[in-house]
Amino acid sequence: MIAACHAALGIEVLRRGIIFIDLAVAQIAGLGIVAASLIVDAPAWWAVQGTALACAIAAACFFHWTEKRLPDQQEAIIGSSYVVAASAALLLLADHPHGGDEVRHLLAGQILFVTWHDVLTHAPVYLLVLAAWLASNAARRGIWFFVLFALAITSSVQLVGVFVVFASLILPALAVAGQTRIKLVSAWAVAAAAVVIGTLVSVFGDLPTGPTLVLAFAATTVVYRRLATAGVMPQASRAPD
Repeated sequence: MIAACHAALGIEVLRRGIIFIDLAVAQIAGLGIVAASLIVDAPAWWAVQGTALACAIAAACFFHWTEKRLPDQQEAIIGSSYVVAASAALLLLADHPHGGDEVRHLLAGQILFVTWHDVLTHAPVYLLVLAAWLASNAARRGIWFFVLFALAITSSVQLVGVFVVFASLILPALAVAGQTRIKLVSAWAVAAAAVVIGTLVSVFGDLPTGPTLVLAFAATTVVYRRLATAGVMPQASRAPD
């Protein structure tokens, strides 16, 4: 579900050249989750979701502003925002009795503990984002891109963690970079293969699922690019001589 939505968003992220926006928005949303958990003991899911979404949308609006006002410095600002948000989260959890576990869960996720209730709760978000993305080119422009991006990332970081968010956004898009035919379908295929392979390796190898999925996304991206180079898969277009 996440991979299907992220593959589409990742192609646009790569086209815009703002590679680290997913890390930054995910980390800022994660900072909101950490803050909500510290302020209120065992907060309701809607409180966590609302806080994370507010932080993500605020970050998205800020990055949209930098795109218009400071385009040459935007990538540096995005990267710096990720570092600041990550450092703030570490400081908030410094005295937490389970701070180390909370940081690990924020980065690597807790995929095996995601319930069907969680899936059903977040599924409408992904359906909304993907439907808007495919229905209108306007959704990919201006502030709407950043808002849809924030909506998806807010749910994703709670379910799979920052690392898988980044891998599922960038690596399928990188696999099909430069491809001119069936680009989104190919990105979906790469993402689906990564999820299946990563999950199977994690289960049968008794390995942490989040990091295993990241490596699976990397492996499927490399394999797809090699197959494309060999002419087995659709290749990137070449400029005329």
